Amino acid sequence: MLRIKLVKSVIANTPRNRAIVKSIGLGKTGSVIYRKDTPELRGALHKIKHLLEVTEVAEAPEANLPPTHIKVRGAGTQAEAKPKAVKPAKAPKVEKAEKAEAKPAAKKRTTKKEEA
Repeated sequence: MLRIKLVKSVIANTPRNRAIVKSIGLGKTGSVIYRKDTPELRGALHKIKHLLEVTEVAEAPEANLPPTHIKVRGAGTQAEAKPKAVKPAKAPKVEKAEKAEAKPAAKKRTTKKEEA
């Protein structure tokens, strides 16, 4: 198990490095994550080693274990996911001709010269 901490900002780095940091699961400077030691992860860490502090640990704390690959907004698992709210039905569209008939005739503006 690896403990990975982002110690430097990604601001002055290439978009590729920023994408690697985001894909690993790190956000702000100082954020810490725990991941299983795999060759794929080691390769990604090698690309951005100048931004990280990596240490090997025996066991990760329960609260910091990575989520499953399925992510649901606002819930930990799909079973806890809330159903989406249903939007109310929209009123039927009214044609332009019908709108014109429904409105009273607009008053014509006149200037002082026309009145005289």
